[in-house]
Amino acid sequence: MRHGRTAHNMSSSSLRKKSDLTLVSRVPYACLRRLLANLQEVFLGTRLFVLFPAIPLAILANCYGFGRPWIFALSLLGLVPLAERVSFLTEQIAYYTGPTVGGLLNATCGNATELIIAIFALKDRKISVVKYSLLGSILSNLLLVLGTSLFCGGIANLSREQKYDRRQADVNSLLLLLALLCHLLPMLFRYSGALAALTAEPALQLSRASSIVMLIGYVAYIFFQLWTHRQLFESPEDSEGDDDAVEETAVIGFWSGFTWLLGMTVIIALLSEYVVVTIEDASDSWGLSVSFLSIILLPIVGNAAEHAGAIIFAFKNKLDITLGVALGSAAQIAMFVVPLCVILAWIMGINMNLDFNILETGSLALSIIATAFTLQDGTSHYLKGLILLLFYIVIGACFFISKTPLNQADIIIPGVKMTTEAVFSA
Repeated sequence: MRHGRTAHNMSSSSLRKKSDLTLVSRVPYACLRRLLANLQEVFLGTRLFVLFPAIPLAILANCYGFGRPWIFALSLLGLVPLAERVSFLTEQIAYYTGPTVGGLLNATCGNATELIIAIFALKDRKISVVKYSLLGSILSNLLLVLGTSLFCGGIANLSREQKYDRRQADVNSLLLLLALLCHLLPMLFRYSGALAALTAEPALQLSRASSIVMLIGYVAYIFFQLWTHRQLFESPEDSEGDDDAVEETAVIGFWSGFTWLLGMTVIIALLSEYVVVTIEDASDSWGLSVSFLSIILLPIVGNAAEHAGAIIFAFKNKLDITLGVALGSAAQIAMFVVPLCVILAWIMGINMNLDFNILETGSLALSIIATAFTLQDGTSHYLKGLILLLFYIVIGACFFISKTPLNQADIIIPGVKMTTEAVFSA
């Protein structure tokens, strides 16, 4: 974790390429030369630069009233390189601030795309979209990313036994089990046999209290990761020297990196608003449910760069980095992004709880348990990855055929009133 480099940063770095600054160095003016160098490093320093045109196309499509499904698709494509560039910029800033601040930056910005999309969905009171997208991010990391990585890594390394350090996986599994408990209890409240009028408010209060507990647990995890047990999260490649690693020098200045990070965040916010506003139109146009788009499509596209990096490192038999990406992202979303959204909704006067309904919570529970069983012995082979992938396919098929109304989970108080009226009328 030198200079704050974590598994997330190393995963994203696998898609970067070194920029050739020969032409830029010939510019006579220093300020212009630095500007051009920054532009080249930020926009051409990634293999995903071909997707950057989707950003202005999405903005133009929105300004000129193109089809809303097109806006949705272009916005999703534009988010792919932006997520990778945020990881790059936080790493550049960490070269100047040190590993601790760099780790804190990664802990807060590692899933910036999911958080920003969730905030805009909350603003529009689309609580179901918030829950679906965050649940989908956890499921995709645990089943799709980890499953694909273990499967591809096992096929590519049939002649070698694949091993990894169980200690980091155990810590993340414990965090995910704590998050699962906090999701289960509000749902069990609803199925406790009491009237909905009697359980809705206590379940909401329990969700808010559980969210505070989860945030405390996440802060303790960050302290554990960055200070007391840093060695558990250090990649062996940091000490052995990795030919594929990014050179341990900053390529842009501190204030340039900070400015670019703010600019990228603003663009992510703009595209996230487009995604939230147009998701229902895309659902109607494509014949796919909002739950399927939110749980399956959004997480896959939004984190494509990071996920691709995890699979690449699995091919190279570097499973510690792969596990750090998949489990670390899942734990960060479950223990930080989800409870933070509940607290933000509370501040905004919106009643969002941790009850994700029985189908969604059951899928989450089985995914966490299956992942914990998969990683319990410290070794891997392709069959483990294949089983996790089959888990994901079955869950994806379930939500593909699901036609749950979007606002079913959004309306809490009116549902309570209707239940109360029904009771009195009876």
